[in-house]
Amino acid sequence: MINASVIATVLMVSSVFGAEVPGRTRLERQVRHELIMLPYYGVFDRLAFSVNNGKVVLMGEVTRPTLKSTAENVVKDIEGIESVENNIKVLPLSPNDDRLRLQLYRTIYGHTALNRYALQAVPSIHIIVENGNVTLDGVVANEGDRTIAKLQANSVSGVFSVTDNLQVEGAGK
Repeated sequence: MINASVIATVLMVSSVFGAEVPGRTRLERQVRHELIMLPYYGVFDRLAFSVNNGKVVLMGEVTRPTLKSTAENVVKDIEGIESVENNIKVLPLSPNDDRLRLQLYRTIYGHTALNRYALQAVPSIHIIVENGNVTLDGVVANEGDRTIAKLQANSVSGVFSVTDNLQVEGAGK
């Protein structure tokens, strides 16, 4: 089975930097396109997928239950998809987590070295907050940006832990 973090990284790298990944099948391209075009998919959500013989497995975390069901519905409608397994987790409602999301967004994207990432339709640094625990996911241009993002996240009051799943663009080549 394909590693979920690799697919998530491929989804984000190609959506953020517009790169076309060689060897991607028509179904993978269509699933990726449908997911990144979802109207409420944003910086506080993470979507990933794998495609195997017409079966799609959706993974990730979202802040809205409707985003989970919408993602499944748009993928089901793609020609050639036989089944969809929806393993997307809906993050719990929490006023504290909502406050942390806003503070983290301001702190991370407000830093001069990182504010260029906020200019994209779906910013490449995804901020996932669950019960005060933060996961940074996505793609950055260099190791320095990765370090700054983690330091900025750790500086926000009320954050219990920060997990850094950021990938450096081109590091896997």
